[in-house]
Amino acid sequence: MLKQVMDLFEILDDPQASGEAVKKLFEEHGFGDCVEVQTLESQKGVTDFVRIIIKGTNGKLSGGTAPTLGVTGRLGGLGARPELIGFVSDGDGALTALSAALKLCLMKKKGDCLPGDVIVTTHVCPHAPTAPHFPTPFMGSPVEMETINRLEVEMDVDAVLSADTTKGNKIICKRGFAISCPVKEGYILKASDDLVEIMSRVTGQPAYVFPLSIQDITPYGNGIYHMNSILQPSVATSAPVVGIAITTETPVAGCATGATHLTDVEEAARFIVEVAKDFTCGKCSFYDKDEYEKILELYGDLRHFQKKHR
Repeated sequence: MLKQVMDLFEILDDPQASGEAVKKLFEEHGFGDCVEVQTLESQKGVTDFVRIIIKGTNGKLSGGTAPTLGVTGRLGGLGARPELIGFVSDGDGALTALSAALKLCLMKKKGDCLPGDVIVTTHVCPHAPTAPHFPTPFMGSPVEMETINRLEVEMDVDAVLSADTTKGNKIICKRGFAISCPVKEGYILKASDDLVEIMSRVTGQPAYVFPLSIQDITPYGNGIYHMNSILQPSVATSAPVVGIAITTETPVAGCATGATHLTDVEEAARFIVEVAKDFTCGKCSFYDKDEYEKILELYGDLRHFQKKHR
């Protein structure tokens, strides 16, 4: 998938990067109709929200019954211009999600169509603000987190993969990518055996599941520390959400340039494609549904963790 990653990197590593530029690339492959672009504005700036809908042979959008997978590329921005020149580390989530979407479209074009629908979302912003954060600065966002969260899961999905740069910490000391435990309606559940198996086959190495805290799965803006925004989609959906953290061995700021490792992005995007294959044909489960029902029966509803306050 390195070609798809490189093609999209050339489009995104540009001060004129836009949702329309991304759509044009998909149009060149005959999938322009699959791409929706919506411009969002605030006092902080402008970004293009992008949604790519890849319909399956038995997908719900066509009246079928196969599961739908949501994929989101989390980020504040692709660049911190004019403060910094070039593509920032924070853009890896968008690059990963869009590369997976392009690969799925090309597969479909050749006849390898998945049973279920895959809905990929991200936003394209080459001029985003920076924000202070320990141990390294974060990229800010030109629009409110609540707006992005809502748009990411606006369409009905059965599970969500959230790809995000997660390099600005001293907790995950691994080069490549790591996955989280599933988060569903305020619960951090046990790691998915199926996702662990897929990760092992994609990387050829033991799977790495990174630690989560309750703080990480609460909404931004509540005054509580968050490692980053990777699990923010979980506050806006009842579907299980699993984070895909693109990582490094040492802390790297989200606003750092020259810090994108295309081979790591390719590996994470390939993982998304493999999960999409298995999940939409019913071979992959994000969580144990029976056990989740038992947990609810024993300990009750935790959906208040999806809100800023009780």
